[in-house]
Amino acid sequence: MANVIEKTGKTVDEALQAAAAELGVAASEVEYEILETPTKRLFGLFGETPAKIRASIKVSEPPPVVEEPATVAVEGSARTVEEPVQPAQPEQPTIEPILEPSPVEEFSDEADFEKAVDAAKNFLREVFAAMQLEATIEVEETEESVKLNLSGKGLGILIGRRGQALDALQYLLNLAVNRKSEEKFFFTLDVEDYRRRREEALIKLAKSVAERAIKTRREVRLEPMSRHERKIIHTILQDNDRVETHSTGEEPYRYVIVTPVKRGRR
Repeated sequence: MANVIEKTGKTVDEALQAAAAELGVAASEVEYEILETPTKRLFGLFGETPAKIRASIKVSEPPPVVEEPATVAVEGSARTVEEPVQPAQPEQPTIEPILEPSPVEEFSDEADFEKAVDAAKNFLREVFAAMQLEATIEVEETEESVKLNLSGKGLGILIGRRGQALDALQYLLNLAVNRKSEEKFFFTLDVEDYRRRREEALIKLAKSVAERAIKTRREVRLEPMSRHERKIIHTILQDNDRVETHSTGEEPYRYVIVTPVKRGRR
């Protein structure tokens, strides 16, 4: 095995973890030099440049002793916690805030609602025109939002990797519509039922990862996800008393770690 290696990752921390795994040591035992920092391109539509480091095993410094974070036993559920990213430092977990869009109140003024929907459609049509796309927009009112379902050919570019482009477009849409409106409307975007299919895939992933963590008795790290997708993982596993979940990393590369519960802790 080479004494000095180069590794890439979506973040410097992820590249460090990859280097530590290849070197066969803990991340705290690795010294590294940052060769390239990660950069993200416009709206996430055209990919991203990863972080790159040059790493080797520390010679003189012994690995630090990291105390295991204290846990709170909750019968019949797995705890969801957040922890700050502090390499080689004991991490103190905190409860992860789960943010949900505020429910859309019943529209007291139908005219305002129609204006908001028209503004949303016009915004999307301008985006489609600039991207030379043709799409049909269907409006659906739900308890939490006004859902705009998009359908047409070649709309995969609107979804992007893991839905990042779709989330970015949805964010810009809400800013544009609500910028000058006294009454706020929350719009959600979906393309060809992508969000439902993605949620089903995440549910299967959560269950599979939990079984792997239990079987190997080792924590499993998932790929970086949005806050909404991390919430799905936490929610699915919260009733599994054999694992715990917490999130770590910095946005937009924050990810979930699934950890098996040691015997005698429950």
